[in-house]
Amino acid sequence: MDGSIANPRPMLALGLRLATAGTLATMSMLVKLGGERGVNLAELVFWRQAVTLLCVISLLVLWGKLATVKTVRFAAHARRAIYGLAGMFFVYGAVMLLPLPEATAIGFTAPFFAVLLSVVLFGESVGKYRWGAVVLGFAGVLILTQPGSGVIDPIGAAIGLFAAFLVALISFQIQDLNKTESPWSIIFWFTLMTTPLAALALPFVFEPHDLETWGVIVAMALCGALAQILLTSSLRFGSAGVILLMDYTAILWATYYGSTIFGQTPPTTLWLGAPLIIGAGLLIAYRERLLAREKTGSAGQS
Repeated sequence: MDGSIANPRPMLALGLRLATAGTLATMSMLVKLGGERGVNLAELVFWRQAVTLLCVISLLVLWGKLATVKTVRFAAHARRAIYGLAGMFFVYGAVMLLPLPEATAIGFTAPFFAVLLSVVLFGESVGKYRWGAVVLGFAGVLILTQPGSGVIDPIGAAIGLFAAFLVALISFQIQDLNKTESPWSIIFWFTLMTTPLAALALPFVFEPHDLETWGVIVAMALCGALAQILLTSSLRFGSAGVILLMDYTAILWATYYGSTIFGQTPPTTLWLGAPLIIGAGLLIAYRERLLAREKTGSAGQS
């Protein structure tokens, strides 16, 4: 697994990731709403995957492209499935435990973990700018969470940070799969492998729901299916470490939903910490752009 892109189209990648951010923010709102209506986390994960699998299979059959999901990379798909399923539990768990804006802001640490993973997985050299961005970003997290103060649930904050780490790791896994697999193949195998695993918990957590709650569950699952398609496609055309920056627009959605749906007023620490996290991410993006230009220039001179 390396860090190169299968088919680089940066502007398309950024646009797809922008749409992904809005869709995921809406899905997070519905996850939190479902949790408040008594739906278990494990059940939400199951329905999200089951509906996505049904949508993907239906579209592939309708378009006559079911044969395109054939693969010889079962091991890579299995690894992506394991990490992806764990990631969903942690991401959804953070959303349920924390107010939406705070959970979203903590999720913005994914690019910093992407920098760390680029060193561990690919042996990349990271200079002072990107290390400085990592330090600045985590300073923003400390301001936002105020450890020990009780401002934010520490367990929720820890779950949110680990979720961000998994998001970064999974992004590199999908980026690697995109070199040989189509986005539909990646989604198909992910949902096919994880839906039965998620179903194992249903006998222990399922409870009857009213019609409105089922509407929330179905809407959440449909948003998840659309977001999965958009996310996977974005990683086919752009670097994970750069396009993750579009996720920052989700803070606008999260703040709006938190205020209008849940009546949550963001604390002062959000407005102090979130800009540091976002600014650090932008610094990483700027440095990545400079490095890309240097590589292009070197290639043109060789």
